[in-house]
Amino acid sequence: MHTESIINQVGAYHGKVRDVYFLKNNLVVMIASNRISAFDVILPKPIPYKGQILTQIATFMLQLTKDVCPNWLLDQPAPNVSLGLSCQPVKLEMVIRGNLSGHAWRTYQEGGRILCGVNLPEGLKENDFLPNPIITPSTKAAEGHDEDISREEILSRNIISEEDYVVLEKYTYALFEKGKEYAASRGLILADTKYEFGKYNGKIYLIDEVHTPDSSRYFYADGFEENQQKGTRQKQLSKEFVREWLVENNFMGKKGQQVPEMPDERIQSIHKRYVELYETLLGKTFVPEDVSESETIERINQAIQRFSK
Repeated sequence: MHTESIINQVGAYHGKVRDVYFLKNNLVVMIASNRISAFDVILPKPIPYKGQILTQIATFMLQLTKDVCPNWLLDQPAPNVSLGLSCQPVKLEMVIRGNLSGHAWRTYQEGGRILCGVNLPEGLKENDFLPNPIITPSTKAAEGHDEDISREEILSRNIISEEDYVVLEKYTYALFEKGKEYAASRGLILADTKYEFGKYNGKIYLIDEVHTPDSSRYFYADGFEENQQKGTRQKQLSKEFVREWLVENNFMGKKGQQVPEMPDERIQSIHKRYVELYETLLGKTFVPEDVSESETIERINQAIQRFSK
């Protein structure tokens, strides 16, 4: 895409799966690509329409939660493009967990009973509900892996003031409750997710995507308890199935490991899982929208002009 044609640019950042363009008047354009990453590396092949699916879910969820917390989004000018306020990011990911899954389970399985300063009870199985949701923050690394961090470390290292951290905690718990409530209405369990925040004119805003399969883990509610009792693997709608395939193929992002190339049938399988989550979460059929590069740029520039006035 000829992104140099985007007007009012003052800077750009090309992430693992998204490209971000900073503009005059404190605006930012985020373009979600079809690239997919896991274990902090970009996998060789893109997933068809992934950028559209994530952008549209995120737009829906940001609209759904704007009564809980102010957010950055102003407009979605194209299927995989978001325009919003350019906030100064807080260098933390606020991870919140209602179930013992993913990284938390791997830590627990290895004998860890403290995660980010939070004590975990004995006797839990994978995917069990925790007594209460817990916040397990991680640092937002510019390069390499994010790292777990406790509330105490965040404050002692002056990553953010205690006053602001209290606000982040409040928003994180409230957003998670809203997300769980909505997921339940769609027959799903929101097991864990992460939120990112930024500041604009001294005020904290929710930024980035929210409650998408790249930032969240969902289980189907139907059959969940029975599966837990039997020790059967839960059917989930998240990116964890990508990580599981990589682990099965001897890749966990460690030094010296080679990224395996997914066969085309696996790429199609992942695409179908993303579509499944879209349709389950939003309750409507996913209709791919093919927009030319020139029209996408034109739509972006028109939106920039509207919000620059």
